[in-house]
Amino acid sequence: MSHPTSEPELQNETPPFDPTKPSVPISYPIKTLEELESRSYFESFHYPFNKASVALQSGSSSLPNRRRLLVCHDMSGGYLDDKWIQGGTNPNSYSIWHWYLIDVFVYFSHNLVTLPPPCWTNTAHRHGVKVLGTFITEWDEGRVISDKLLSTKESAHMYAERLTELAVALGFDGWLINMEVKLDSGQIPNMKEFVNHLNQTMHSSVPGSLVIWYDSVTIHGKLDWQDQLNEMNKPFFDICDGIFVNYTWKENYPRLSAAVAGDRKFDVYMGVDVFGRNTYGGGQWNTNVALDVIKKGETSAAIFAPGWVYETQQRPNFQTAQSRWWDLVAKSWGILRNYPKVLPFYSNFDQGHGYHFSVDGAEISNDPWCNLSCQGFQPLLELVDSPTPDTIQTLVDVKEASYSGGGNITFKGTLEDNAFTTKLFHGELPLGDLPVHITYSVKSEGDSQLGISLQFSSTMNNSMSILLASEEINQFSSKFSKVITTRQLERPGNATGWVIQEGSIALNGYTLTEIHALCYRSKPKFNEQEPAHSPVKYFAVLGHITIKNSEKNSVFPPSSSWLVEGQFIKWTSSFQGSKTLSVKINWKLLDGTDIVFPNYNIYVKKLAKQVVGDHVGTLEEVQEYLGTSHVEAFYISDLAIPSETSSLKFVVQVCAADGTCQELDDSPTFSIDAKELMATTHILASPSAIASAIHGSVVEYLLVQQLLIVPEESLATAAKVAPPISG
Repeated sequence: MSHPTSEPELQNETPPFDPTKPSVPISYPIKTLEELESRSYFESFHYPFNKASVALQSGSSSLPNRRRLLVCHDMSGGYLDDKWIQGGTNPNSYSIWHWYLIDVFVYFSHNLVTLPPPCWTNTAHRHGVKVLGTFITEWDEGRVISDKLLSTKESAHMYAERLTELAVALGFDGWLINMEVKLDSGQIPNMKEFVNHLNQTMHSSVPGSLVIWYDSVTIHGKLDWQDQLNEMNKPFFDICDGIFVNYTWKENYPRLSAAVAGDRKFDVYMGVDVFGRNTYGGGQWNTNVALDVIKKGETSAAIFAPGWVYETQQRPNFQTAQSRWWDLVAKSWGILRNYPKVLPFYSNFDQGHGYHFSVDGAEISNDPWCNLSCQGFQPLLELVDSPTPDTIQTLVDVKEASYSGGGNITFKGTLEDNAFTTKLFHGELPLGDLPVHITYSVKSEGDSQLGISLQFSSTMNNSMSILLASEEINQFSSKFSKVITTRQLERPGNATGWVIQEGSIALNGYTLTEIHALCYRSKPKFNEQEPAHSPVKYFAVLGHITIKNSEKNSVFPPSSSWLVEGQFIKWTSSFQGSKTLSVKINWKLLDGTDIVFPNYNIYVKKLAKQVVGDHVGTLEEVQEYLGTSHVEAFYISDLAIPSETSSLKFVVQVCAADGTCQELDDSPTFSIDAKELMATTHILASPSAIASAIHGSVVEYLLVQQLLIVPEESLATAAKVAPPISG
């Protein structure tokens, strides 16, 4: 797995990256055994931001006893757009949205300890996919590292425990171990101790976790890729959860490996390099050739570097090429997982990047962005090669309007018949005594209408299809078991053009198996010149879909229930008059209740007093969306502050699993008196003035005017006025 790669961007940053200093939160690897042993990562300013916030759903702890698909992501050294935990600015960043084909996701780089950025763990877990980090030793430096790692049984155990601690703390599910170095035969016992102890500690700490061995060094210490499971690597396979077989195997190797593995044949992951370097079938657009052979040989598969589509800029564009490539995988391998499985189920079809960002139908930002943690449940959109204007094209169009986040499903083209239908989700959701409430948002043109149809099955092998539509539609009554007319919900004040529909279904004993979208016309026109099925132009956008047991929205704790703090406050004022503020905002419930919300939208309200002549007029308020957080903290870096600003109010908008968000006026806030802070930078006011300018508890702050810094004794005195909160 020795791929040429560039060093991560962090290496070239000036000044050198200091993880203990406040800065825009990023993900980064651990590069030395000394860092790993010292546990210095946990002292990093960035550590709390790197914790994954989405846990695997219940029932996902153990892998199914069937063929599985592992995907190993290796792209240009890793930590690219995905390193920006609070989001980047590239609307065309790389992402994966075919999670229904994947069982295990590995984040790979050529650093010693590759820690998956939390955005990958969050979106993978949301779709039921396990996430592994990578531990790799290679080249001469790797041999030196291995000598220290394996010097004693105790050292092997200690480093294994350090890796387990990291996985537990950051919320991912295990490790790929890749020892691409020659070892002395005397080191093999401790190598086995390392793997076995890592496997045991991971399993005891994270039920369902995985430790997978890469096919590299043999049981005799020789660096010799076997390309199959055999007696040279099986002793490592026997003490962990699986083996990732090197990708230069021959046609009969999957079958031979399955025979060696016995009843653990699906723990053998035959590697396929999408770049095609000596891989069976040639990879690239022939990746399915290798998958067909692996499937026939009855083992699992490990796809290496599917980002080939993105890195090599396959035509005509990434969205189309990505869907076309994964469609080859789907046709060869088959769909592996279904959702929805539990309630509430919510998707805004966001792929984790885009050109704007919306909340409840109102666009709150038109800046390009990327943040994989924002990715919603991804639909199973059927790929149509070379769509024509005479068909309905179905796609996630990040440039079209969004009801929530930056995604949607856009339907456009020509409606040939009375209706067009396409599958969105393949579910496995058992219904109970309570009815389920389905809500969805639509923006359309002309008489284009969009309904939702649902397929159900029962334990008695009965099936039922129900259509939710906004009006009585007699033309479909014979095609569905039941047609339910939805009721239109009151539209939020700023949700221009969006129509929100809701319908309820009670089917105790049935299981929801499929969700489809139905495109139709509200009032078909019939006349002598126009046949009943004449083609018409069609355009509609599906903004979101929610399925839950209650028709009421989530109840949020009132703003008074929250403690919101500011930390590491830094105010910079240049002699040219420009001013910036950096601050870390933390929040938690005052009663200590550990309520986990999936995300928080962060805003700042800048208030300025309008001055007319000698009179101070009304307050003018400017609201700005800063970003979305998936942990209970957010770092604002170098926020530009107009000189007339009198105060700043940071708003934390709490969002629930069903997609609803708290009203801004009811959301928790943190305020700073900007005028008083400005005064301290110009005249170095007393420490008590500095402290009183900050509303809330302050752990650490620094006031800077170019090279002018408040003396330490002033800060110490100010700390007595505004005592810090521990932690």
